[in-house]
Amino acid sequence: MIYCKKNLRRVYFSIFSIFIICSFLVLGGCTEERWSTQEKAAENTPSFEDSAYTYLQGFSALGPRPAGTQKETDAADWIAGKLTGFGYEVAYEPFSFEADGESFFSENIIAEKPGTGDGMIVLGAHYDSVETGDGADDNASGVALLLAAAEKFEKTDTPQTLRFVFFGAEEAGFFGSSAHVEGMSEEELESTVCMMNFDSLIAGDIPYVYGNTGENGKYRGRALTLAKEKGLALVTQPGKNKEFPAGTTGDFSDHAPFKEAGIPYVYFESTNWDLGAMDGYTQTDMSLGVDGEIWHTEFDDLAYLEETFPGRAKERLATFFEVTCALLEEDLIKL
Repeated sequence: MIYCKKNLRRVYFSIFSIFIICSFLVLGGCTEERWSTQEKAAENTPSFEDSAYTYLQGFSALGPRPAGTQKETDAADWIAGKLTGFGYEVAYEPFSFEADGESFFSENIIAEKPGTGDGMIVLGAHYDSVETGDGADDNASGVALLLAAAEKFEKTDTPQTLRFVFFGAEEAGFFGSSAHVEGMSEEELESTVCMMNFDSLIAGDIPYVYGNTGENGKYRGRALTLAKEKGLALVTQPGKNKEFPAGTTGDFSDHAPFKEAGIPYVYFESTNWDLGAMDGYTQTDMSLGVDGEIWHTEFDDLAYLEETFPGRAKERLATFFEVTCALLEEDLIKL
């Protein structure tokens, strides 16, 4: 009887052990499946850098967007729709301008995110283009990056208030950025820490950041430091052309009206200051585009850029986006 009881206990114990082991296997499988599902979901969630490239594709597909035309208005509505979808209240800043003896209408598209402290940063990119090409580089690239930044920071606190401005009529003569600066109150002008400009980010050989001379160039310097810490290939222009001091650029884009108003600027662009007249206009090898220029030509087309420079657009958007986010997360007033 004792022998039988021992064997019976062994049978019960064996059955119980098998039950426990099977339970662990089932639960473990469920847990593994659950974590696998979560990991896959995380992998399938697009990054903001991926979103920037998607916006580049979508905005380029609108085609050329000459200032003062219905195509420019349609592009403005496309941008406003994206911003509204992110959760922003969108403001329109209309203005008129003259070109070739005719009057035209355009508008800036504005979204603002309050900061946790003092000061404001204006982030700008023009959304118009010339009549040829689809304006992928100049300046769907800037629009795409600005949209990705607006999307990210709608739910992310920053020390300074962020004002995202999509400028109209840059190609006609910086009319949108000029109108915005003229419309800023004295308080807004005084509280603006810097203006960050994004123009022509994906076609040129080298990613650059520019800024002011002297003390106001510290924001450019900070961008370079952050890029170096992150292992990103970002440089500033070397000053080989005496007309352009090292670290600066010409008044060729929407940063110019802000600079004239005494507001420091940080300006991101891809080009090649070692080529041609070393004035920043020759973007790449002179056998490509029109003597090395992509902007303002038929070659400013996303399909051409992807075929000629595979992967460059995504890489540049990611580089500029990462540095921009790092800057915005800091209290620039304390620099």
